[in-house]
Amino acid sequence: MAAPTRAGAVKRVAVGLGSNLGDRASHLVFAVEALGAVLSEIAVSAFRETSPEHDAPQPLFLNGALVGLSRDSPEQLLVALLDVERRRGRVRTYPGAPRTLDLDLLLVGDARVESETLRLPHPRFRSRAFVLEPLAEVAADMVDPVTGLSIQTLLERLRAGG
Repeated sequence: MAAPTRAGAVKRVAVGLGSNLGDRASHLVFAVEALGAVLSEIAVSAFRETSPEHDAPQPLFLNGALVGLSRDSPEQLLVALLDVERRRGRVRTYPGAPRTLDLDLLLVGDARVESETLRLPHPRFRSRAFVLEPLAEVAADMVDPVTGLSIQTLLERLRAGG
């Protein structure tokens, strides 16, 4: 996997992976391989089948997570993720629409970003088992900069109902 090339401090990056159209596993594998161009030392969770949020009438998802290291800014990382989605045929017809590939930038070190195009940490990752379970598999010790809690602790709290 290629090492990051832009100057900046090395940060641990977490990305949520999802697909519910076409060859879901192939889409996720493509994303992992493509992200090797912008992240180093990648660790990838197992993929798991999950139901769409809010019981939306659409195909089941295949979800996973990956973590890696990067010197890129959160904005640069977002551009890279959107490019990988586009290359795999992602079309945004309406919010929550079925998708070939969905890459969510969850965490970038301790960065906190509030802009029109990016919110970090991802605003809903703490309440989603389909994100926390695979993320805990590869980065249980990673810390949410907002709550100060580890991914493992967030997952345990979610499972306990709170």
